[in-house]
Amino acid sequence: MADPSSQPPLFQTHRAPRRRQRVVRARRQYNQWVADQTLEDFALRFTAESARRWPISRVANTALGSIAFLACEAVGAAITLNYGAVSTLWALGAMAAVILLTGLPICYYAARYGVDMDLLTRGSGFGYIGSTITSAIYASFTFILFAIEAAILSTALKLCLGIPLALGHVLSALIVVPVAAYGIRRIGVLQTWTQPVWLILQVAPLIFIAIKGPAELKGWIGFGGAAGPGFSLAAFGAASAVLLSLLPQIGEQVDYLRFLPARTDKNRRAWWGALVLAGPGWILIGGVKILIGSILTYLALRAGFSHEDAAAPAPLYDMVFRGLLGSPTGALILTGVFVAVCQVKINVTNAYAGSIAASNFFSRLTHRHPGRVVWLVFNVFVAIQLMQFGILKVVEGILALYANVAVAWIGAVTADLLINKPLGLSPKGIEFKRAHLYDINPVGVGAMGLSLALSMPLFLGVAGPELKTCSPIVGLMAALAAAPAIAWATRGRYYIARQPEPEPEPAAGAQAGPATLTCIVCENAFERPDMAFCPVYQGSICSLCCSLDARCHDACKDTGRVVDQAAGLLRRLVPARLAEGAYAQIARFIGVLLICALAIGGVLGLISYSQAGRVAGPFTPTHLGLTFVILLLLAAFAAWFFVLAGESQRAAEDESDRQTAMLMDEIEAHRRTDAELQKAKEVAEAANLAKSRYIVGVSHEIRSPLNAISGYAQLIERNPVADNSEAVNVIRRSATHLADLVDGLLDISRIENGTLHVERELVDLPMMLDQMVGMFRLQAEAKGIVFRHERPPNLARRVYADEKRLRQILINLLSNAIKYTLVGEAALRIRWRSPMVEFEVADTGVGIPEAD
Repeated sequence: MADPSSQPPLFQTHRAPRRRQRVVRARRQYNQWVADQTLEDFALRFTAESARRWPISRVANTALGSIAFLACEAVGAAITLNYGAVSTLWALGAMAAVILLTGLPICYYAARYGVDMDLLTRGSGFGYIGSTITSAIYASFTFILFAIEAAILSTALKLCLGIPLALGHVLSALIVVPVAAYGIRRIGVLQTWTQPVWLILQVAPLIFIAIKGPAELKGWIGFGGAAGPGFSLAAFGAASAVLLSLLPQIGEQVDYLRFLPARTDKNRRAWWGALVLAGPGWILIGGVKILIGSILTYLALRAGFSHEDAAAPAPLYDMVFRGLLGSPTGALILTGVFVAVCQVKINVTNAYAGSIAASNFFSRLTHRHPGRVVWLVFNVFVAIQLMQFGILKVVEGILALYANVAVAWIGAVTADLLINKPLGLSPKGIEFKRAHLYDINPVGVGAMGLSLALSMPLFLGVAGPELKTCSPIVGLMAALAAAPAIAWATRGRYYIARQPEPEPEPAAGAQAGPATLTCIVCENAFERPDMAFCPVYQGSICSLCCSLDARCHDACKDTGRVVDQAAGLLRRLVPARLAEGAYAQIARFIGVLLICALAIGGVLGLISYSQAGRVAGPFTPTHLGLTFVILLLLAAFAAWFFVLAGESQRAAEDESDRQTAMLMDEIEAHRRTDAELQKAKEVAEAANLAKSRYIVGVSHEIRSPLNAISGYAQLIERNPVADNSEAVNVIRRSATHLADLVDGLLDISRIENGTLHVERELVDLPMMLDQMVGMFRLQAEAKGIVFRHERPPNLARRVYADEKRLRQILINLLSNAIKYTLVGEAALRIRWRSPMVEFEVADTGVGIPEAD
């Protein structure tokens, strides 16, 4: 025995993502049916908190409306005719207890976490792909029940209106589409308006039975049917098998209860009451209806009905209303109204639940989701075909076979919720997102497989007729025992493939209410429980986009894929010298071949079961065995072709992703180049603008001393004999300024290369100011304005400064002041505050507008 310390911990997860080619994100746009939540009704999704705001009473009333179905009466009539009243009573009592026990935890977790039956199954032991099996089971249950209920309505239409059955089947099926297409909102309205009519007319058979008196009831108790009077274990088992086929009805109740608002201290009692009554409590009302069907079929036989009519609800209720009203016409009207109301109430639920189950099944197989409405129409079409083939004639056999599959599924789910979670063998909550689940969880899938492995041979009569009738009970016990055993053996490691990333903090100032995130693929906002982090697309992704993505190949889970799980098992069984890459191919081949073998075996098993009792014929066991071997060989070739085709598709996807990534890299490189060229263009334009401004500035600075030189030259020309020492001095200083200007041009290069240094030298400040005043007073007089110069008498004669740059700054300021002053004056004022000198240049120009 292995050392316990070496066992993996509970709920071990694997976080490192698989390395693969980069996937280029493309926005997914859903068609208008999927985008419209009124039509979609959160198919494939967690039921958003914003949608769970209906009153508790309305949700419960909508769920209770589905219990109106007349299949209960049909089932009660069928098992009574075959197994007698006593065995029917015992079977009904036992199976009602089973349905209550299994239904309560299912409804509780579904209502608490806002998930439908498929999402609940994913997180309670089956895994992401494992639950597709149960989705197929559930979808088939819904359209089988749909066909049975619609066929009952078709019988009533023929009885009351004379409509042929073939046409009645079509009308009975299509009448529910406009209601079921719009989901729980329109279904809730229908159930509310039809509930009073149904309840009043449903009491009629009870009154009829009471009028018949105790004598008839005593006769019913003594009715033994085909099995003979009294209790029989074989009859009890067979009746139980038929009743256990109703176990999946809890899924239809869950599809409504997931809309219950969150439980609080204020609504606690109402919440639990609605959960119990509208959830597993359906069997209490349904059980009464089964008893009604059982008693009425006995009374119908006493009244001379044929066995076929005695097993059909429409003739039974016609008998009831005839006995109460005494009017055949009135009875036909009430029978038609009652059957129509009952069958429409249940079939909108069957169609609605079936569309959700089919959406879950096909979306994972095909990675496509055209919308729940498409699968609604698909289910209705399948049901019409079953009705045309006469499903009412084989209803008992179908339900007995179906019971073995139903108990395997519901038993495994119930064991996980009722045993594993309280014992800590599975996570407390319900995780339903593909990104966090293993494809296959051996707890649920293994328990279901073991249950079927034990019950189906019994059902096919391998162990004799006595145990054949008990096959569903054996299957249920096996599933309840196997699920916790497998969870303990695997230490719960296959529930969670990777832990969810920490949720981001809400944005500052975000409004109160359900927090939402934007899906990186479809760019729609969803509540956080519906979102997961996708390392492939590097962002939050909604559960629907995650389910439909076919390019990521579950790169977020390093060992979560079914191929990886199977390859890991093969590594323990197959020699290591096989190529590492062959494990995945072998695993896929074995998986596909196993599915084909189960499908072929199931079909041939049904043929064998239908031919039981025949001595010879075209379908003897030998012929069936040979047929199985031949078909399995053909399936092996098909499976290998499927694997190779899948490998080719994946290789093509990787190559496409690689080329797309290269293209995107090239596009990004072009984008960067274009940005650099644009930046260079902007720099060049800025440089040109700077050069223009610089040239203007240089010409401005050169023009000032040149104007001074030109002015004094004209004075000398006009007064050649005058004392021109001042003019010569100004000319000389202007020339000096021109030389300083050239040095200033060199300063630019010095600034750029970081070699500019400010000089510190003694400057004869009064003399420099006199020279500048002399130069600019002449310019001011030439323009017709006054030039004022003010300085304190105690101005220091020598100060430390950079004479060249100081002179350049003052000349620029004074030149601008004179240039832009049209009238008035320009002034240069000096203030001396040892050891600092302040220079003020003022003018009476137009200035800068206040707005600028």
